Amino acid sequence: MTAIDLTPEISAKAASVVAFGEQTLTVAATDLVDVLTYLRDDPACQFVVLIDICGVDYPEREKRFDVVYHLLSPRLNKRIRVKTETDETTPVASVNGIFPAANWYEREAYDMYGIRFSGHPDLRRLLTDYGFQGHPLRKDFPLTGFVEVRYDDGAKRVVYEPVKLNQEFRNFDFESPWEGPNYILPGDEKASGKA
Repeated sequence: MTAIDLTPEISAKAASVVAFGEQTLTVAATDLVDVLTYLRDDPACQFVVLIDICGVDYPEREKRFDVVYHLLSPRLNKRIRVKTETDETTPVASVNGIFPAANWYEREAYDMYGIRFSGHPDLRRLLTDYGFQGHPLRKDFPLTGFVEVRYDDGAKRVVYEPVKLNQEFRNFDFESPWEGPNYILPGDEKASGKA
């Protein structure tokens, strides 16, 4: 894929990289709206379809989240990715005014990662329950969660309970099943010649 030619004004705001046949623009959060508006409106680009907004969590970084926008230009049959960085408290400008499809994608990123979007018309949870604590796609979120939700027939209502693991964890030796373990399995005493 050939890279999209950007104006000098936009090139100063976005670092462009082509890897694996896909172009990625990395922009500062303050320039995000300008770059996405340019990509949508410029006749040489025409990225009029917002395919997705997703988050990526890097807990070891100061700005732990990447917010990634995937755009499509049906007329040019090209795709482009736009990335920006943010942290847990700094909001990213909502692009709902540029791409109306961003409404649900931004809500999903908020719900799953806790990424905040300034100017969003209705930023609230989308996929988790009303009383849910935390953001499940963060890498520091516990694997079992905090509470489980179930319907209690006796109380005739939904109840929240601390998570209980009903099954004990199993111990595996992590040996390849083709090589076999380094110990004698029950029933193999005769095959080993030690019986």
